[in-house]
Amino acid sequence: MFVVAVILFVYFGATSPQFLTEFNIVTLVDFIAPVAVISFGEVMLLTLGEMDLSAGTIFIFMPFVTQALFSAGVPLLVAILITLVVGALIGVVNGLIVVVFGLPSFITTLGTLFALDGIMLVVTNANEATMPTTGTTVEKIFGLGRWSEILWALAMLIVMYLILHRSRMGLHITATGGNRTGAAEAGIPVKRVIVWAFVMSGVLATLVGIIDATRVGTIDPGDPGTTEMFYAMAAAVIGGTATTGGRGTQIGAVIGATVFGILYVGFTLKGINANAFVLILGIAILVAMAVNVQLSRVTQRRGGSKGRRSK
Repeated sequence: MFVVAVILFVYFGATSPQFLTEFNIVTLVDFIAPVAVISFGEVMLLTLGEMDLSAGTIFIFMPFVTQALFSAGVPLLVAILITLVVGALIGVVNGLIVVVFGLPSFITTLGTLFALDGIMLVVTNANEATMPTTGTTVEKIFGLGRWSEILWALAMLIVMYLILHRSRMGLHITATGGNRTGAAEAGIPVKRVIVWAFVMSGVLATLVGIIDATRVGTIDPGDPGTTEMFYAMAAAVIGGTATTGGRGTQIGAVIGATVFGILYVGFTLKGINANAFVLILGIAILVAMAVNVQLSRVTQRRGGSKGRRSK
């Protein structure tokens, strides 16, 4: 996928003079950043064999919480921190429903998606809201700075990579996704790990939602956030995260999001119908899934042959 991203970047850069302009690069990173950050949470959950369909709605809904708190007189930084806590609590609710009631995460987060979307539409009466514009340093850090969104995405990439690949939590996530029964028998607190993964997904979607809404300046309650969620999941899958659990990579998810961004912006510059982008996205997901399945089979065969040779 990295090679594909490089080829696409070179192709559009060579055939579209506007592609490499500063304005277009800013547009490109503004597309990539929110998809990438949401995908980091999805990578954690997909590695566990779970998913979060509500992440996109959290991405849209949480800025309304920040805006409402600020309008009520809460300082902006405090409002952002409270909003992040609310996003974490939504993750806790999703996780607890999955581990306590045994509902599939698909059904659980689908219900959360509709519930949050309904709350948003009822409370706002389907009217757009404007994010706070006080010109403070807090706003520049959380979205108004030209490169703030991509800098946050890079920071979250480092943090989430370290968690998944260099921490005990990441080891527990991978082990649980690979063999949940075996992980529980090995003493890993499987239920706690699942809940924490949902919490991380909720916090990441909340954070990038606030940053993106601050950059844009307005929030549209008519957008349920499903587009961003599906792009994020697709970026994770195309980047090499296995939907069956046991394998995930945030770096691959960033590459997947970059491919989407280059295609989207490149097609727009060339005047190609947006439906072509959707078609290519669908084909890419199917191909990536087929490759993932084949890789899993090869890995299992190699593991089995090594076991037989050792005996």
